[in-house]
Amino acid sequence: MTALAAGPREEGPNLFDVEVEEAAAPPLYPTRLRPLHIALGVGFLLAAAIASILVGPADLAPGAVLAEIASKLPLVHIHSGLSETGAIVVWQLRMPRMVLGGLVGAMLAVAGASYQGVFSNPLADPYLLGIAAGAGLGATVVIVEGPLLGQLPADALPVAAFVGAVIAVAATYALGRARSAGRPAASMLLAGVAVGAFFTAVQTFLLQQSSPGDLTVVYSWILGGLSTAGWGQVVTVLPYIGVAVAVLVGARRLLDILAVGDEEATSLGVRAERVRLVVIIAATLGTAAAVSVSGLIGFVGIIVPHTIRLLAGPSYRRILPLSVLFGAGFLIFADLVARTVVSPGEVPLGVVTAFLGAPFFLVVLRQSRRLS
Repeated sequence: MTALAAGPREEGPNLFDVEVEEAAAPPLYPTRLRPLHIALGVGFLLAAAIASILVGPADLAPGAVLAEIASKLPLVHIHSGLSETGAIVVWQLRMPRMVLGGLVGAMLAVAGASYQGVFSNPLADPYLLGIAAGAGLGATVVIVEGPLLGQLPADALPVAAFVGAVIAVAATYALGRARSAGRPAASMLLAGVAVGAFFTAVQTFLLQQSSPGDLTVVYSWILGGLSTAGWGQVVTVLPYIGVAVAVLVGARRLLDILAVGDEEATSLGVRAERVRLVVIIAATLGTAAAVSVSGLIGFVGIIVPHTIRLLAGPSYRRILPLSVLFGAGFLIFADLVARTVVSPGEVPLGVVTAFLGAPFFLVVLRQSRRLS
């Protein structure tokens, strides 16, 4: 098992301040990324991005749209033939929505895989520690109590959702550490359930005092979607998601080591608690940022990592980098379905991912029971 954890040593900065001893024997399963897997991930993401830009309620010629995009490249001087309105549709509606969908999908997939590694639980997802309940409560406070709080800035809702998610996870971590009794992972999961239930109860109380109009707004936000996506939101969440993804992907080797148990990890020079804390913080901040602009979009953190396990094996040195590519592509495709299946209307994005994810979750649950 030690050989499984260590594997070939990777060079680069050590973000987690740990020294991992080398193992003499090779790993029991492949850990290095294969060019084929990278090519599949890049191809899937490009196909999703191109389809998202080309397809929509506005009837734009695909050739003209591609020419419009190419005209913005350096040293390319062509005329796309798109009208001014068509150019606005491409650059101000479809493009920011595609980019934001890719960022949110990548973050949710990487966070789900990281939580599964930290807690050794294949059913863990990005909302495990109360992020969904905290974000939902933050958004509900702004929507329901906004008139009582005075004139709020336009970006108050995503800020409140972000703050609520962070507060919920901070409470979960504090309660989990206080009740760890030598089992920090299990205590954290139980604390997450308790905190989530409490925040949901407060949210329900506020909704009971609200108007039907507020209920509709909260309900729409909870179901998730990218209909209000803009470049401002992309700029806002990009630093959080970028840093979080970089930290989590940088922890891929350490998550492989944690998979064999804390005692074995300690014997290899890994401080399991420190690694676990850094991964939880990074995954939480990134997920909170994603949720603040997209609402609650479920199952991405389960569907994508487990699909990659089937494709590339169980090593987090493969799962985490590939989750970035496949997670981004998956949510872009899901958003394309959400905005075209009942065009000119839209299906909430969370409904689309739940429709795909619920049966997938049952398959993962069944496999987990077989292995237990």
